[in-house]
Amino acid sequence: MLQKNVLDYLDSSAARFPHKLAFADEARSFTFGQLRACARGLGTALADLGPQHNRPVAVLVNHTAANLAAFFGVLEAGHFYVPLDLQMPLPRLRGILETLSPAALVYPAGEETLAQALADLCPVLCAEEGFAHPPQDALLDARRGRVLDIDPVYAIFTSGSTGTPKGIVIAHRSVIDFTEWMADACQFTHQDVMGNQAPFYFDLSVKDIYLTLKCGATTHIIPKKDFLFPTLLMDFLEEKKVTALVWATSAFHLVANSGVLEKKVPSHLRTVILGGEALQAKQLNRWRAALPAVQYTNLYGPTEVTVDCTWYPIQREFADGERIPIGRACANKEVFLLDEHLQPVPPGQPGELCVRGIGLAKGYFGQWDKTRSAFIQDPRNPNYPDLIYRTGDLAVMDEAGLFTFLTRQDGQIKHMGYRIELGEIETVLNSIPSMEEVACLFDPERDRIHCIYTGSQESKDIAKLARASLPRYMVPNLYHKVAVMPHNPNGKIDRPKLKEEWIHGNDHRL
Repeated sequence: MLQKNVLDYLDSSAARFPHKLAFADEARSFTFGQLRACARGLGTALADLGPQHNRPVAVLVNHTAANLAAFFGVLEAGHFYVPLDLQMPLPRLRGILETLSPAALVYPAGEETLAQALADLCPVLCAEEGFAHPPQDALLDARRGRVLDIDPVYAIFTSGSTGTPKGIVIAHRSVIDFTEWMADACQFTHQDVMGNQAPFYFDLSVKDIYLTLKCGATTHIIPKKDFLFPTLLMDFLEEKKVTALVWATSAFHLVANSGVLEKKVPSHLRTVILGGEALQAKQLNRWRAALPAVQYTNLYGPTEVTVDCTWYPIQREFADGERIPIGRACANKEVFLLDEHLQPVPPGQPGELCVRGIGLAKGYFGQWDKTRSAFIQDPRNPNYPDLIYRTGDLAVMDEAGLFTFLTRQDGQIKHMGYRIELGEIETVLNSIPSMEEVACLFDPERDRIHCIYTGSQESKDIAKLARASLPRYMVPNLYHKVAVMPHNPNGKIDRPKLKEEWIHGNDHRL
């Protein structure tokens, strides 16, 4: 039978493994049977609010297992969920809700004050009260029956390069297509135990969520504090017998830089899957030295293509300063490069990475102009509607068909008359043994490249090593050693914040 809805995964696993642990945090856990029962209770409570379907329902998330039961409750009601970080500033939350005009807002127990501050914008419902609501099977079956696989399953708001929130709308079919591919490609089964790191408002978590549902696996939500104390993190992974990590690359780098891998490692781990930022070979090599039997896989993809569109299982050695490919297209997706005139580029030449396939988002919620500028007609096909997504990322493809990420388009600069990719400079500097994190920024007014970094090296030593490894025109002009590199909520280096401090800040910093 054709699968139309991601909830089919939950139904199947609840039937096969009703008493098996599905999701757990420090305080609470759900078996598959409990998860389905809570979701259907909340779904009924939401359906009772009105006859409409396919409406957004905002869900305030605090990275707990109950958040996931709330997501599935929204889907049971025939709506789609929009995860929002409850730590987000109130004006930003209100702005997103004003854009959405949601059917309801679901909030965790204990967040009544915040919910009431938003209650003028939409109905609010405590998740726990919804979980306890008596389910109405006929009502829920009718609601689900109206949902097609092209209808939305979730929308994730990202700030993008401009700082203006964009709600990226993803369909059931896109999630099903990606989940089926990843489960097969990375050999996930019901025996896997996953250690979730990604917040639930970050699309990286979609992999943990739906692989768990499809395979009947188990996911433990890693306490945030454990990343501050990596020894505790290793203890957690060992205690829970975690077999799979699907992490943001920044978290992977953080653990490698901490030195903990030289002291203790989790013994049950079989696969580590990374994405979100460029994977650095130096940190990868530290993991591989400590856990050589683990399969490491580098994934790439913006939220607009349903999590990822390329993958690269790492099967050879890389020098510390070598760029790691992002690989080939995931199944049922086409990845290719276009130049500034939207013409295909040959192997070895850089171009904008573009994606075609069922994984493309439906667009940006309520933002038609942005949707039309990013999702365009495939210029190679003049005969019928055929959309592609322009990622804004520059990449190159080698003769073997492997793609390597270079930089964001806005990461390509003109300095001293040369066209330079800041990502290339970062790759070289990251290979210096004592460097931990590196971000390079360009000040076009003063024609200067800034290097902001964490690590034990002093600036003068970094400059000397950079001059030994880079052409003169690519060597940063200024070096700023910081105690802590700022990161955004998704774990990526917060480049807008760095620009505000080091480029647009006071002149004495320059």
